[in-house]
Amino acid sequence: MAASEISARSSPAPSNPKPFPSKSAAAPRGHDASAIVAYEHYLRLPELAKLWSSKDFPQWADESILKPALQGLEITFRFISLALSDPRPYANHREWKRRLESLAARQVELIATLCEEDGGAPIADLSSCKGLLSRDKSSQEVWKVPGTTSVVSRTSEKSLLPRLATWEKSEDVASKILFQIESQMQRCRFTLGLGEPNLAGKPTIEYDLVVRPSDLHALKRSPGGSKDAKDHEDQALCTIQQILESWLFAARELLARIEQRMDAKDWVQAGSDCWLLERVWKLLSEVEDLHLLMDPDDFLRLKSQLGIKATSGSEALCLRSTALLQVTSSCKDLKRTVPWILGVEADPNGGPRVQDAAMRLFHSRRRGEGDNLGKINLLQALQAVEAALKRFFFAYRQVVAAVMGSLETSGNRAVYAPSEALDSLSQMFLEPPYFPSLDAAKTFLGDFWQTDLSRSGGSSSSNTKWH
Repeated sequence: MAASEISARSSPAPSNPKPFPSKSAAAPRGHDASAIVAYEHYLRLPELAKLWSSKDFPQWADESILKPALQGLEITFRFISLALSDPRPYANHREWKRRLESLAARQVELIATLCEEDGGAPIADLSSCKGLLSRDKSSQEVWKVPGTTSVVSRTSEKSLLPRLATWEKSEDVASKILFQIESQMQRCRFTLGLGEPNLAGKPTIEYDLVVRPSDLHALKRSPGGSKDAKDHEDQALCTIQQILESWLFAARELLARIEQRMDAKDWVQAGSDCWLLERVWKLLSEVEDLHLLMDPDDFLRLKSQLGIKATSGSEALCLRSTALLQVTSSCKDLKRTVPWILGVEADPNGGPRVQDAAMRLFHSRRRGEGDNLGKINLLQALQAVEAALKRFFFAYRQVVAAVMGSLETSGNRAVYAPSEALDSLSQMFLEPPYFPSLDAAKTFLGDFWQTDLSRSGGSSSSNTKWH
């Protein structure tokens, strides 16, 4: 590509408002409605959705994002208790402990990042707690640090984490999670108040009022599930999917915030949110990986009881999640925002107008200034979301094959069947890139630099080839 192809030609500004996916978009057609209803009934999603969507704090702008995220974390605490109390001699307690510890740490990291934007979260000032210490020791803890005065930390009365910290089987896991909270919340004005050291003496969020642990844990059993309290696979499956659904609700609300910030042309904050969305997809993959630890015989028995089977009329279990379908569709539709971000209209004849605008932005000497501030970061984040989304579904296929057998992934059909006959998971990998103009812009920009380097001769170090 010649250098002249990266020109300063002006392009017409978009005349129509930016189309953006709606968080209330309908689920794609072709899915078994009865299977979806059974899935939601099994997980008690209608009741959980009421907890996620309740507006208890009108002044808290980010309540709809942070509340389900915190509730997903609290469900993880319940899962730790469930996994470590499993009496089956063949249960892999050590690996469950490691996996759930890692999952909790990733959630704490994401929650801390969300909390860095102080959007009016309900907090309790510790100055009012010091006088209560002698009267209400159940909700306060005193951490003594050598060479300092005692630090008073308000502790949740309802969360399971403080209880896990006192149980012999889980105290090491709980201790690591508490110090993760202390470490990750350093950039935030408040902390969670789950028994972490809180050495800075920060105010704590009203955790029990926000998360409502008692109401949340009351939904731990599926009304349609086994009545046998010892059926740990049933409880594990339900708990894994409840964590997944909590974060999918948060992701849907995060997409709504991305829409608002793009409408305001706040490219920097929109890009920051898209990077968060990418991390949520990675978290969802880690949640699904928990299925790998389930006992084959016990799980396959439960699978038969629940009728979990991928057929032409009943898709893979993850595709029974309406929230997952909506978030996936909305992430794909982010491609419609690219012309808006670049300040051009897409050519109805398929011309390279958007691609040219992307190349000029990438190549501009003023790409980090003025109206361009944050645009490249946002475009990079959009492609990162695409990569994380596709990794999730690819990884899910491998998990299904490992847990249920390869026939459940319908993998053999992908080699011989036309694309329209494939299951939804197989079609996912045959889709073209979501951002073809950005792909093409980087391809041609790379070609330009390669050609320019060849013409100029370059230095010996820059001409080094990769083998």
